[in-house]
Amino acid sequence: MKSSIITSAEEVIPKTQLKKKKRWMNNEILQLMEQRRLKKSNLQEYKLIDKAIKKKCSEAKEKWLNEQCSEIESKLSVNTKFAHQKINEITGKSKCTSSGCIKSKNGTVLMEKGDILNRWTEYIEELFDDNRTSKPNIKKNIEGPPIMKDEVRVAIKSMKTNKATGPDGISIEMIQCLDELGVDVMTKLINKIYDTGEIPEDLTKSIFIALPKKPGATECELHRTISLMSHITKVLLKILMMRMKNKITPEIAKEQYGFMPDKGTRNAIFILRTIIERSIEVKHDLYLCFLDYTKAFDKVKHDSLFQILEKLDIDGKEL
Repeated sequence: MKSSIITSAEEVIPKTQLKKKKRWMNNEILQLMEQRRLKKSNLQEYKLIDKAIKKKCSEAKEKWLNEQCSEIESKLSVNTKFAHQKINEITGKSKCTSSGCIKSKNGTVLMEKGDILNRWTEYIEELFDDNRTSKPNIKKNIEGPPIMKDEVRVAIKSMKTNKATGPDGISIEMIQCLDELGVDVMTKLINKIYDTGEIPEDLTKSIFIALPKKPGATECELHRTISLMSHITKVLLKILMMRMKNKITPEIAKEQYGFMPDKGTRNAIFILRTIIERSIEVKHDLYLCFLDYTKAFDKVKHDSLFQILEKLDIDGKEL
């Protein structure tokens, strides 16, 4: 299935190469700058060439900006992501970049690629270590209804596009272009995983990307680690999540705003601002307490999580 999808995609939509950034500087300006350098002893000629350079720079920059703006306008209605990338490129919005080295546990700066990879391996193993059992002890009935083709379709359709691929190189756009036969094959694969509990090795692999939280970060802790997994795995997880959703949602407190449908933290911020403003008006003391759990999503206790889901009457097969 993997080879069929990738081969078909490469035949129909060949890979595009990233174009080298073109700035407004051109050879004509560079030649004038060289002439100016040679005329340092002749002040009058130097000033004339310098004036010409400034004029050419202004014209070239304006022409380049107009070309970029035209490209943004043409793409804005069909590809907003590309348009925003172009805007950031023009405005010079900075990105956090890595320092190229990393510190060991004891603070030693590591420069060699092998040492850096070993340090990241050590850090990630410690980060996700929760002393879980190798296999959760599910006491409930592990039988469940087979996954229907419509469930697979809904899950595929709901997936967000323009996302990086996992180790298998299959994008969600490729999966969304599958015909009926392709969806049939995927449904059979997902049901086989669902029935046996065994996931193919390709679907268990992830690529870890470390994004620095600030420029020049040298500690692993100052990076945000994201995991790129197979989109086929994401489809399976989406189906399981949709099946459990109706039982889990009623148990979530109404005060929960983040990661909830039809709600958002903006609502909570608005309420908090209103309370603060009212407290200031009536000159009443107000105390706020904020709790920030370090690496909260990375430190989930999975054994405890399975126990909670069992109590919520989640089917054993989903667990």
